[in-house]
Amino acid sequence: MGEQTRRPTIARIWRGRTRLDRAEEYEAYLYENGIKPLVEKALGVQHLREDRGNEAEFVTISYWESIEAMSRFAGEDPTRIHHLERDPEFLIELPERVQILRILGAHGDTGGGA
Repeated sequence: MGEQTRRPTIARIWRGRTRLDRAEEYEAYLYENGIKPLVEKALGVQHLREDRGNEAEFVTISYWESIEAMSRFAGEDPTRIHHLERDPEFLIELPERVQILRILGAHGDTGGGA
């Protein structure tokens, strides 16, 4: 099946929080070390940030054609998180799992290829 005809059926959602005073630094680190490699494997990736109070929350949504395709990237247990080397330095708490959702439909331009 060609790249053009593959459609995402699964969304994998990761969330992490950092102190607001470290958010710019973490955003750059996360992009270089987490997002760029993910973009090479997933059908699409959205990288989001919300600043609130003294924290910034980062959300990464990656889109996959199947659980099997996601598992080739994430390992046998696709909900398991493979923390980046410096995550303990930046993150307020280390998330234990990601959320995996079936995509039931996409409407309009989501900007993420889904």
